[in-house]
Amino acid sequence: MTTFFSRDADLHFPDSDGKPMADNTEQFRWIVLIKENLEILFADQPNVFVTGDLLWYPVKSRLISPVAPDTMVVFGRPKGRRGSYKQWQEENIAPQVVYEILSPSNNASEMERKLEFYETYGVEEYYQYDPDRYELKGWRRQGEQLLPIAQMDGWTSPRLGIRFAVGNHELVIYRPDGRQFLSPVELDQRAEQERQRAEQAEQQLQDMQALLEQYRERFGELDS
Repeated sequence: MTTFFSRDADLHFPDSDGKPMADNTEQFRWIVLIKENLEILFADQPNVFVTGDLLWYPVKSRLISPVAPDTMVVFGRPKGRRGSYKQWQEENIAPQVVYEILSPSNNASEMERKLEFYETYGVEEYYQYDPDRYELKGWRRQGEQLLPIAQMDGWTSPRLGIRFAVGNHELVIYRPDGRQFLSPVELDQRAEQERQRAEQAEQQLQDMQALLEQYRERFGELDS
């Protein structure tokens, strides 16, 4: 695994802002769900970096405060360990896709500032989900602006290929192959079900082979 060591004084560009990753269990659940499933989706692509709650410094300036998107995806940068994402150390490649999961502590002015930040520093797609209101919003870059996506229900991300569906009072996200984003527990349960099905299929095959061998022995005796 690649490790990116900071070449800048930590006092100038610290790797932590002292803020918690999430304010409640529902916000944390969605952050983990999106981040982990995107990691799975791009696991075999070494130059797609997916992370969560990592400080992003867009420019080498102490005058510009960093942000820590709940999840961000960077195409063109290798996977690896980082204390923060210092863009000037990353071939000046900005995250192309960012996600924010809202909590009751977020306010309109804070989210406006984040939208302005993402618009200013090159984000191509920005998605914002409020799990308490079941409200999904999205913005896509057009020139120098991030413009709202009019219809998010059924929207497919141009960069990621994933599809969003808002129904039954909860967001559902689908991979390009149609499989649904699942929690780690659901993924483990699905893997266990597949393991059990494989064992059952193997047992059925063994039973059929044993039955076939019995028929062969029986018919062989009759022929003799």
